[in-house]
Amino acid sequence: MSRQFQNKRSLSMQIAWMNYGLPYRWGGDDPIKGFDCSGFVIEVLKSVGILPNIGDWTADGLWQMWKDDFQIASARTGALVFWSYNPGGRKKHVELCIDEDHAIGASGGGHLIRTEQDAAVHNAYIKVRPIGPRGAMGIMEYLDPLYGRRS
Repeated sequence: MSRQFQNKRSLSMQIAWMNYGLPYRWGGDDPIKGFDCSGFVIEVLKSVGILPNIGDWTADGLWQMWKDDFQIASARTGALVFWSYNPGGRKKHVELCIDEDHAIGASGGGHLIRTEQDAAVHNAYIKVRPIGPRGAMGIMEYLDPLYGRRS
């Protein structure tokens, strides 16, 4: 792994931690109003230059963009973990792995969380949780776009 991508991995972790505790907001993509799961991951990846400054993707959109080049077998620091309801199914949730067992991400919300007050009522914010099934979403798969493009 090149030094350039190792530095981006370290920086991405710092940026993720700087957003810890911010509220979840459905469709959110900024630290003032709040993030949803993909908005948070996209902000981190834009901050380190992995994604262009313009553009917005869903969890499944990120998966589709990188599944052929960056899929990995298990969690590692800086990788993305995606959840779906069934193998090969549409990815419904994404978070950033902070180690092999834990991820940081915007969660606890859903489409009803539109304000900071909604987030507070539903305990929805950027938080750290063990990597494992999330309700009915029991399938986890991993990508590591911080590895660097393969030639």
